Amino acid sequence: MYDAIVVGARCAGSPTAMLLARKGHRVLLVDRASFPSDTMSTHLIHPPGIARLGHWGLLGRVAASDCPPCHEISIDFGAFSLSGHPPPIGGVAEHYCPRRTVLDKILVDAAVEAGAQLREGFRVEGLIQEGGRVAGVIGRTAGGGRVKERARVVVGADGMRSLVARTVGAPEYDARPALTCAYYTYWSGVSVRSFEIYPRDRWIVIAFPTNDGLVCTFCEWPREEFHTVRADVEGHFLKKLELAPGLARRLREGKREANFVGTGVLPNFFRKPYGPGWALVGDAGHHKDPVGGLGIMDAFRDADLLTDALDAGLSGRRPLDEALGGYEQRRNAATAHEYERNYQLARLQPPPDEMRRLFAALRGKQDETNRFFGTIARTVPSQEFYSSENIRRIINAA
Repeated sequence: MYDAIVVGARCAGSPTAMLLARKGHRVLLVDRASFPSDTMSTHLIHPPGIARLGHWGLLGRVAASDCPPCHEISIDFGAFSLSGHPPPIGGVAEHYCPRRTVLDKILVDAAVEAGAQLREGFRVEGLIQEGGRVAGVIGRTAGGGRVKERARVVVGADGMRSLVARTVGAPEYDARPALTCAYYTYWSGVSVRSFEIYPRDRWIVIAFPTNDGLVCTFCEWPREEFHTVRADVEGHFLKKLELAPGLARRLREGKREANFVGTGVLPNFFRKPYGPGWALVGDAGHHKDPVGGLGIMDAFRDADLLTDALDAGLSGRRPLDEALGGYEQRRNAATAHEYERNYQLARLQPPPDEMRRLFAALRGKQDETNRFFGTIARTVPSQEFYSSENIRRIINAA
């Protein structure tokens, strides 16, 4: 009998298992994959997520993984560009963009070191439900044997298509249709040392360094173009690159090292993240368009929030359902504004006139530009920077 079974061992599940085990709980962590292995990802970890890795004692492992930090952000609007350094949060101002083959292995190893039991190649087929509560999982081991494991709570960290969420019927709310399709690939021999953003009308490309001396290019198109883009991703990507000639030149000097990876299934939703004997974390409980690169950072945050709630409930300090209700409230409060802002960015529309005047007014004002980049890095509250009063102040000063 476990205190918790965590289904899914990637960037939401492994930290949850690690943190619960560090608090003395008996944890089983299962995943159908084995590690290291790859999965579709934005790669990007904003500074608040990097600060959490530091707090957990894992930042050194990421830094030592041959994944270079991004200290600077640049954004090319076509007519002009801005670059700067976001203010730090928790002493951290840099981004890291590790391959998931690297990051997930670090997180899985940390969970095992904390005392969680890991079962790789374990396929969960269903949940044990007794007396109106989830009481465990039914699955098959890597060898094909069918087993049942029981726990006081089952945590679904199994992504936006979560089997746990489907089985318990976790209701969705504030759900919004997918707006984009996204693809990415890797290049060698390309000079990209910072986090580069190229927003264009109905298209965006982001370039950043990752492990093994590679550069990743991540691009989005409107969802209605998905079937056309999918038929020739490279052709559409290279054609659009004409709108970012500086980046196009550097990519032509390099070599594409992998196929394009992507999808047109990018929904936006919240799910109720708890119920009798179950909880959800990461994309299983809340998913959004990848344009802002929020997924990994939010998964780390929610692992912390859920662990605090589960520890309070499992230890008897609070009723479990009450503690998990607090988890939902804290999660939603932390992400509501960014969810709305991210959805607007995913429309891939040109900025309104006031925003264009703001961006133009930032030229030559490095301190204000750095704070603007802090809103991208999530180290400066966007509500504060984009307040009407602050926008007018910057524009009028120009």
